[in-house]
Amino acid sequence: MIASKVRVLVVDDSAFFRRRIAAMLGNDPMIEVVGFAGDGRSAIIEARRLKPDVITMDVEMPVLDGISAVKRIVAENPIPILMFSSLTHEGAKATLDALEAGAVDFLPKQFDSATNREASTLLARRVLAIGTRGVTRRLGTIIKPQPVARPVEPRAVVPVHRGSYKLVAIGASTGGPVAIQTLLASLPANFPLPIIIVVHMPASFTPAYAERLDSQCAITIKEAADGDLLRPAHAYLAPGGKQMVLERRGEGTVIRIKESTSDQTYRPCVDVSLGSAARLMPRDVLAIILTGMGADGKQAARALKEGGSTVWSQSEESCVVYGMPQAVEKAGLSDRVLNLADIGPSLIKAV
Repeated sequence: MIASKVRVLVVDDSAFFRRRIAAMLGNDPMIEVVGFAGDGRSAIIEARRLKPDVITMDVEMPVLDGISAVKRIVAENPIPILMFSSLTHEGAKATLDALEAGAVDFLPKQFDSATNREASTLLARRVLAIGTRGVTRRLGTIIKPQPVARPVEPRAVVPVHRGSYKLVAIGASTGGPVAIQTLLASLPANFPLPIIIVVHMPASFTPAYAERLDSQCAITIKEAADGDLLRPAHAYLAPGGKQMVLERRGEGTVIRIKESTSDQTYRPCVDVSLGSAARLMPRDVLAIILTGMGADGKQAARALKEGGSTVWSQSEESCVVYGMPQAVEKAGLSDRVLNLADIGPSLIKAV
């Protein structure tokens, strides 16, 4: 049986960008652009009429802005929406607002000729990933009934017992910003462990994202800086474009921020950061792999499990894209598979 194409509605106030996005998507035989809209109000009308599988949307538009349009569209019919954002601090804030409003993913608005082929491939991958999920979402949260979290049978490793952890390490990609916010907002101000966070985001986004998380959570959250000493009730977000690793300093653990190398696809990379944790404290990490495309985090999860640490993964039912958690679970590396809403409470109990 031939799979049906993913039908896309392109929304942008610039006719040039509408044509450019359509041309980029047209390179993939599994994607069909079915309509266009030049403002948020028209987007709502066309979404009702065309019922697309995915909507690509600009943030700044006349008549009705992209964020307001997202709220209206997902309230009527939670179609996966991919936002385009400028690579500025204000663009990052607006994109984060759109994700909170119900958009599921974003891409920087970079369409110069030098990166056109790479940008086309990435755009098509994102559209296909979010357009084939078939799960109803609203405001970044799954609204279908949630199954009971299912523990995975113990693998042939030494289990880490409750209360013995020294670090929580979180990795995510597509859908990760809202998932991480949901998880961290459930933690109390006296959470007893430090947390490191790696999410695939550009460099201009991570400062605004760290500020947003810090304002909405009881624990302290910051973009990680070179030399930061890990402290309880503090979460450290890996800076976009770079790599975050852990090193021992006396009795404590410090963060080192390093430049990414040309062979590193993800910047920051979950495998790099969590892999350093596996080397430094092999038995003492509780790692959590959240929603995201690809398999980043699988190698680090294997190293953590071999050392005696614990790995949890987000359930398929509550993921925006079940790529990274699926890679971990299918490899037999996940000790528990949990719905997003259950991860925070389970984490509190575990530590």
